[in-house]
Amino acid sequence: MYSIKRSLLAALALAAGAAQATTVPVTGDGSWYTFDVDSFLATSTGVEWIDITDGSALTFSFTVPAGFTATLTVVDAGFAGDRFNLFNGATLLGNTSAVPVGDFASAANVGLDFNAALANADFSRATLTLNPGSYAIGGLLTQSVTFGGSPLNATAGGLSVTLVPEPATVLSLLAGLGVIGAAVRRRRNG
Repeated sequence: MYSIKRSLLAALALAAGAAQATTVPVTGDGSWYTFDVDSFLATSTGVEWIDITDGSALTFSFTVPAGFTATLTVVDAGFAGDRFNLFNGATLLGNTSAVPVGDFASAANVGLDFNAALANADFSRATLTLNPGSYAIGGLLTQSVTFGGSPLNATAGGLSVTLVPEPATVLSLLAGLGVIGAAVRRRRNG
């Protein structure tokens, strides 16, 4: 019950923070996009993803076209021990994997090397498959590495989106290329 209430409150906080928000358009080519969390710099003093330049809530927007799915990957970076809830608007999509809470002084540190974080089990991550539609992905820190025994509530992470053609689309493309190839051969031979 507590986690449901916390998720509901988080969704409301993200929606309320939308008045002053930054939206970053995302390509579907698997590039990494950085997000930050810092309760001291956030205009809401919360633990949502923020634009580090002005402290506003941060979302990443993209559209998955018909005939495709998208692979959304989110990973903690910097110091290991953080975990996130992931939202599309105010709808909870899921969360990153459970990891032990670490202390800042002894936590693994990969900086902003998101591929290194994905390869290290000390860092939480999530991989979600998304269907065609429009998305506005944001997040909320739900577990933080500690500093002096208290949650630090400041971290960075990465998000990437890769568009993947649905199998039927690939088969249609291959069939179309076959028809074109046959027409070209007939034209040359005839």
